[in-house]
Amino acid sequence: MLKDLLERRECFKLVCGAGNEDASEVEKLVAIYSKAGCNFFDVCAKPEIVDAAKRGIAHSGILEDRYLCVSVGIDGDPHITKAKIDFDRCISCGACYKICEHEAILNDSRYEIKKERCLGCGQCSKICPQQAIEMESQLINYNEVLPQLIEKNIDCIEFHAISENEKDVDEKWAQINEIYDGMLCISLDRSELGDKNLKERVRRMVEFREPFSTIIQADGIAMSGNDDELGTTLQAVATAQLFQNANLPVYIMMSGGTNTKSTELAKHCGVYPHCIAIGSFARKIVKKYLQNDNLLTDEKLFLEAVEIAKKLIDISLENMSD
Repeated sequence: MLKDLLERRECFKLVCGAGNEDASEVEKLVAIYSKAGCNFFDVCAKPEIVDAAKRGIAHSGILEDRYLCVSVGIDGDPHITKAKIDFDRCISCGACYKICEHEAILNDSRYEIKKERCLGCGQCSKICPQQAIEMESQLINYNEVLPQLIEKNIDCIEFHAISENEKDVDEKWAQINEIYDGMLCISLDRSELGDKNLKERVRRMVEFREPFSTIIQADGIAMSGNDDELGTTLQAVATAQLFQNANLPVYIMMSGGTNTKSTELAKHCGVYPHCIAIGSFARKIVKKYLQNDNLLTDEKLFLEAVEIAKKLIDISLENMSD
C-alpha cells in the first residue's frame, strides 16, 4: 500500500506535470520511471492522461506497488496555469521560444502556445520584453471531473493550494473531501503566506481528517529543478523542515526544485521526508529519449533511459531514512 511506502520512507514520486496533457510523453515518462523503480506518479487530472500513465506502468511490466495521483488546483496556483500570447503586443522576437524547456511554443507563421505541453512555469512570461504573455488558470469542475478519475482507481488526489485566498482554499478543500475519502495531498510553498500562517492553514485543513491520511507536498520553488545544484533545492528542504518541526499527523513530501542533491542536503539538515517528488529535473535527464518515437519499441533505447532514471531514484532514496 502507498501508506506502507510512506511509512518506510521508500516513496519516490515522478511529477509528470499537473499541466502536462501530452499523453504520449506521459506514457513514456511513466514507463521509464516505473521500470527504474519509481512507485508513485503524479499526472494531470484528465481521464486520457490517467489512461496513458496506466499504459506506461503496464509497459514497464511492474504492476505491484505502483500508485497514481492526479493534481487539481486553485485560481492563481502556478501548477494549473497556461501561457497565452497577446498577438497585438507580440513582436516575434523569439525570446519565449528559446527559453521554453517544454517545447510548448510553436514557431510557424507566428509564435503560438501548444497548450497540451505548457506546464505553467511562467518563464516565457517573465522574459517577454513586451509583456505580451500572461498566465491563465485552467480551472476544472471537481464534481464533474474527479468522479471519472476515481472510477479509474486512482490512489491519491493532490490539491495545489498556493494562494492567499483562504476562503477559496477552504471551499475547494471541502469539496474534494466530500468527493473522495482516500489519501489526499496538499501542495504548498512559502511564496504567498508567512511560516506561521502556512502552518495554521495546514492545521485547519487536516484537523478533521484521520491522522496520516494526508500528505503535505512541501514545495520549494515550483517547477525550478532544471539545475542539479544544492542552491536549487535549498527552499524545498527549508519548507519540508518547517512542516517537520510542526509535528502534524501528516506525511511530508519534498518537491519544487528537487534534484539529485535534495535528500543529501535534507539529511545534513536533519530533515527526513517520507517521500521525494521530482519533476523538472526527472523529465530533463531523459528528455532526448522522450523525443524518440521508437522509445517503447526499441528495448535497447528504453533500457538506456531506465538506467539514467534509476540512478536518480537510487541516490534520492538512499538518504531518506535516518
